Amino acid sequence: MIQTTDMQSKIEELLQGDPLYAVLQDTPLEETLYTESYLTDIIEKKFYSTPEVASWFNITDGQLRYYIKPFEHYIFDDTTDNPTTTTLIRLSLPSILKLRMILLLKEEYRVKGLKRLLGIDENGYIIKKPTTTALAPPDELANKVEMLSNILQQMMQTGLFQMQQDEETGTMQITINQDYLAQNLNLLAAQSTEQLSAIQDRTEKITEESKSLQKQITELKEENKKDIVVKIRERQIENEVVATLRTEALEQFATQKKSGVFAKLFRSAQVELEKERFINQYLAKNLSDRLQNALTEYHETP
Repeated sequence: MIQTTDMQSKIEELLQGDPLYAVLQDTPLEETLYTESYLTDIIEKKFYSTPEVASWFNITDGQLRYYIKPFEHYIFDDTTDNPTTTTLIRLSLPSILKLRMILLLKEEYRVKGLKRLLGIDENGYIIKKPTTTALAPPDELANKVEMLSNILQQMMQTGLFQMQQDEETGTMQITINQDYLAQNLNLLAAQSTEQLSAIQDRTEKITEESKSLQKQITELKEENKKDIVVKIRERQIENEVVATLRTEALEQFATQKKSGVFAKLFRSAQVELEKERFINQYLAKNLSDRLQNALTEYHETP
């Protein structure tokens, strides 16, 4: 007895290439073929009587024999070890499966249609079709030929391959063009040398440019340092000039505004205000020229 899990695989193996099986595939009837209850108890090497098989398919023995008769050569397939005689019919697993497919398809195709599917002639014999090599459709074949032709043409255009006739067989063969290969290898080596030399020259040029740029950066840094020192010194000179001018302004204010002790006590706030005003006026009048003279002297001093 075949295990249920293996039954579908076994049926597919037994019916591979069968015309009726091809019709059943991808239809609900295919599932019926795989799952009927009689398959759980059937023994592959055993032969079964028509009444027993008929009971599995819920038909009479006469009905079963009716469909065996026109398809006898298909169902039994000239099996030499089949015990079937002119009066006694015994069915093996493959025969039962073929008979079951006939019964499943009889409503749609009838006997005549089933015979046409199986290639059975008027005498009940299967017409043997000559074995032919499967060919691709004309359009597909033409496309493949064109594709291979284009590939061959592109290979030959590279110059790396050449067509040569084999001395023994006389057939044309594609071989590598050794002269072309050697020539291009030498050319490639020369080009590689030139490219390497160009890269070295470019590297040296970049190195020189880098050194020059580094020098310029260093000089700029030095100049920036000098500029900073100069600016600091100029600021110091400006502060010194302002301080000098304030001192001069205070001296002149004191000389111009002499007064007694009591007057200073009563007018101290006004005096301070006048003093600041006098200093600011003095700075505004003299700062620009005095600062310019001081900076000129600083920059002209070696």
